[in-house]
Amino acid sequence: MSTNHNHADNAKVFVANDERMHWHDQALWFVREKRDKASKSIPEWENLREFASQIKTHTMANLDKYLLEFEKNASEKGITIHFAIDAKEHNEIVYKLLKEKEVKKLVKSKSMLTEECHLNPYLEQRGIEVIDTDLGERIVQLRNEAPSHIVLPAIHLKKSDVSDTFHEKLGTEKGNYDPTYLTRAARAALREDFLTAEAGLTGVNFAIAQTGGVVVCTNEGNADMGASVPKLHIASMGIEKIIPRLEDLSVFTRLLARSATGQPITSYTSHFHAPIEGGEMHIIIVDNNRSQFLASEKNKKALNCIRCGACMNTCPVYRRSGGHSYEYVIPGPIGSILGSKKEPEKHNSLPFACTLCGSCTNVCPVKIDLDSQLYSLRQDLGKANLIDSRKKMAMKVTAWLMGKPALFDFAGKVARKIVPKLPNSILYNKSNVWGRQRDLPKMPEKSFKEMFIAGELDD
Repeated sequence: MSTNHNHADNAKVFVANDERMHWHDQALWFVREKRDKASKSIPEWENLREFASQIKTHTMANLDKYLLEFEKNASEKGITIHFAIDAKEHNEIVYKLLKEKEVKKLVKSKSMLTEECHLNPYLEQRGIEVIDTDLGERIVQLRNEAPSHIVLPAIHLKKSDVSDTFHEKLGTEKGNYDPTYLTRAARAALREDFLTAEAGLTGVNFAIAQTGGVVVCTNEGNADMGASVPKLHIASMGIEKIIPRLEDLSVFTRLLARSATGQPITSYTSHFHAPIEGGEMHIIIVDNNRSQFLASEKNKKALNCIRCGACMNTCPVYRRSGGHSYEYVIPGPIGSILGSKKEPEKHNSLPFACTLCGSCTNVCPVKIDLDSQLYSLRQDLGKANLIDSRKKMAMKVTAWLMGKPALFDFAGKVARKIVPKLPNSILYNKSNVWGRQRDLPKMPEKSFKEMFIAGELDD
């Protein structure tokens, strides 16, 4: 990946593999279609979205109250609460807890917050083995890669990639691309890790202020194993994961899985309201620049996000450029907002990785105005003089041209006459991105859906 954090440059690397780019695009659109089908099965879907948006907006406006209520109720249940101002403090708290118990192996379920805090390398540098137990996360961990999607971490990989990785790291049969075989091999290895780990760490999907408990949603049951087998359970959560009441949870569980993967509900929706018998439970509540969103009238609704990934599955830019091109822990539309707001100099290209089509806003289960926020962030970056001079000039020329309808119409007519007459070496050269993007893939004999169901494509 590029080191200058420019999305366009990084995207060129991804689209250079034309076949994979088209496959990635189709795979994510297939998930988007499943979401649409699932949402249409609920007549009150739009009412649920509106209710969820109101709950989250109310909670963020009263965040101090609900965090204190959560701390009080959790403490009464024997759970120890820690507050961390940033990633450094979060990692130090985790390490202190592990060191006190002389932990040498930690099993960890999916947690984008720990990815954000770079917890794995922090602990590994201090002699603690960290095993990611979500299958997708484990695959990218073995490959020393970051997740490319918050729900489908290895969506950028094919069966052959996984098979080669497992052969090298787990000793599986070389050239065996059967997903069932590979999954069983991963399960056997992870089962041994669960039984030998001294501590487990989970993320948090929802933290209920009223009860002082947390809820974790998974499809593999790995969070339950990590929280139940070792005696020490650590849960890492951002301040935005709080919801007020237990009854509010039903709104979000009806929206989350349907938006993410088209499922009615995740296979496991696990409640943790106390340490296991003879064990300890610690919850680390992390800010890490989240509170700055509360002070922003334009961007505060970004904290309403429930991390379903629906905006990524529908985004035409994300689908065709891959998650790694964003160089932020969370890619796609919501990641572009979070990354450029938190670190504008580092991620100043992300608000431009967007067509402003509004599809992300249309599918967001909590009705975040994603496209409007990306548009306003472009303006903020311009005012802060953080836009590349060439891009700024091109935008000024385009704005000037579009402000003169007659001239714009004339330019369009000229372009329609000139472009078809340009040499194919310019327009349709296989060595340039324009040529590759115009190249249509050969249509398979079976439909994408038929191949997916038959197991002929990667999960």
